[in-house]
Amino acid sequence: MSKVKPIGPIPGGYACRDGELSIGGRTASELVAEHGSPLFVYDRGLLHSRIEALRAAMPSQLHIHYAMKANPFAPLLEQMVELVDGIDIASGGELTMALNAGAGARQISFAGPGKRDDELLAAIQAGVTINIESPNECDRVLAIAAREELQPHLAVRVNPDFDLKGSGMKMGGGAKQFGMDVDFVAATVQKILDAGADWRGFHIFAGSQALKAEAIIETQAQTIALAARLAEQIGQSPEHVNLGGGFGIPYFPGDEPVDIGLVGEALKKQLSALPKILANTQFAIELGRYLVGEAGVYLTRIIDRKTSQGETFLVTDGGLHHQLAASGNFGTVIRRNYPAAIATQYDKPSEEVVSIVGCLCTPLDLLSDHSEMPKAEVGDIVAIFCAGAYGATASPANFLGQGPAREILIG
Repeated sequence: MSKVKPIGPIPGGYACRDGELSIGGRTASELVAEHGSPLFVYDRGLLHSRIEALRAAMPSQLHIHYAMKANPFAPLLEQMVELVDGIDIASGGELTMALNAGAGARQISFAGPGKRDDELLAAIQAGVTINIESPNECDRVLAIAAREELQPHLAVRVNPDFDLKGSGMKMGGGAKQFGMDVDFVAATVQKILDAGADWRGFHIFAGSQALKAEAIIETQAQTIALAARLAEQIGQSPEHVNLGGGFGIPYFPGDEPVDIGLVGEALKKQLSALPKILANTQFAIELGRYLVGEAGVYLTRIIDRKTSQGETFLVTDGGLHHQLAASGNFGTVIRRNYPAAIATQYDKPSEEVVSIVGCLCTPLDLLSDHSEMPKAEVGDIVAIFCAGAYGATASPANFLGQGPAREILIG
């Protein structure tokens, strides 16, 4: 028997109907029959319940921002604009999408280490907040604004002198392309003020995909202390401080959800005892995958079943060109299995060990490796969970001319 490799935990909120995986009240086979395969399905109800639970746990005065790079699908983005307090973007293209989705300029903040002059101009003209990532970028923004005779709205993205412990991607605590080192911040803010620009405050992002509440609590406390220290150096209170995010979701065997109750209680205490210089500052957290990741499922149909050297492969019509992260090729060092299931045999017990692969001509196209699954045949549908974030737009859809998967928002 082949060595079994466990799969990650299937998120809550999904049901079984007529023996199949049910998403938003529709079975997998109904959805694929109507919309085709491969297919990303996003559940509106799960988006609502996630944000409701988060707001209940967090301090009432805290703003929640959606980092739209996690999933910019237009219907989903329109829904998120209604549910959150701000939209965080990372390109001129995302600026256009956010505005088209109904986000107001005051809701939008623009981060990213390589903003082109045309993107900066569009952001200034739109009136969104630009998170300045370097002294040179500050000079470019101010020069463009002066030429256009417009007042830019600017925050300073800080590269903190600490990181988020246990985070999947560290965004601070060393030499980084993101933000500016603490030593440059005060002088840059003074330049912004001297130019007559609207200084909005700080954006301080230390890391992402953390599952330990204690690490997030510690980082938030350090972030607030850093914001106070920088404000004292500048001699002016910031209007707004983005504390970053970092809340992860369980992808792999052994992962446990973040205890947002603990995080919220700690943050309530921190915000109730702020240094005087931050007493009137508006705080926000910026989340992407935590808000949308578990609300999405990738459905792909089995088109071949084959045996090689005694091992069974289920070959699907999808693959890494739609779900790069699930294949292990999006930042993971050791490949582990995402949560997966045979959607059309959802109520059946596991009885065989299989590898689920895509249709591409590369051994990297592996969606689930040596997983225990119910017996599946050609025509059955595979579900890959945690597909609501960094799926469709974070994957090479046009590799080998395959093209994108269909996306739908239901519920």
